[in-house]
Amino acid sequence: MEDEKSTLLIVEDDLDIADMLNAYFRIQGYEVLTVNWGEDGIRAAQTSSPDLVILDIRLPDIDGFEVARRLRSMRRTKDLPIIFLTEKRERKDRLTGLELNADDYITKPFDIQELRLRVRNALERARRGTLTNPITGLPEGYLVDDRLRVCLIEKEWSLMTISLRNLDAFRETYGFVASDDLLRAVSIMLQDAIRENGNPGDFLGQLTPSDFMITTLPASQPQLKDRIHRRLEQSFDYFYRDQDRASAAVLKQRLAVEIKELSAGKKRFKDLDGIKMEVERMYRPGAS
Repeated sequence: MEDEKSTLLIVEDDLDIADMLNAYFRIQGYEVLTVNWGEDGIRAAQTSSPDLVILDIRLPDIDGFEVARRLRSMRRTKDLPIIFLTEKRERKDRLTGLELNADDYITKPFDIQELRLRVRNALERARRGTLTNPITGLPEGYLVDDRLRVCLIEKEWSLMTISLRNLDAFRETYGFVASDDLLRAVSIMLQDAIRENGNPGDFLGQLTPSDFMITTLPASQPQLKDRIHRRLEQSFDYFYRDQDRASAAVLKQRLAVEIKELSAGKKRFKDLDGIKMEVERMYRPGAS
């Protein structure tokens, strides 16, 4: 098996090839979405958030190059790995693919084993490249895991999860740009709080789009927690329009911060999976 968590989007108008790729990659453990038209491929990439696109260039409506251009122009799909699959062999076509930041370019007929390896390698490159959050610039993914591994061996540490509640409702009202501005402002305020009330070795990372994590020393944790809670709660009003601050509907789903803590003495963890499960439980809504 390759990676059971990865989803591939195949945009291919040859039904025989599309069915073959669908069946083959499902056997390899991938989730697979298949569409036959370029416009459908763009919609599927936006709504389904695949991890990689296998994209034919010759399509019935718009060509694969136009599909790639539009995916690269959209915030949600601008970094999506793309492998072109095509009968075209001309140098200018390869150059066009490179200009669109394609991850690979495979001509038909192709070796399915080679395509499998190219897909695997493109996904690995994408994972290595996403060590920091594109909006806040904070460490995430493997870097957060590395910090949790440090907690497994250190004797003294305190960990906090900082969760923004009702971020989805805020985004629905004000849009992605305002939501991204809010997240960047929150990350700056968290960094300022660590600078003023934390320690040089403290770590700030991002767990999900609305959840952050800080590790610090136990002696610094209470003051740091209090400073973060007060600063964030006081700042949220600035992100609402004046007329919305007194709206009952908005107040019902107003932004709020929830902070939970875990320390070295509370639980013993045998491995990374154990501490990750506990951290995940902490930032889930409704968790005690």
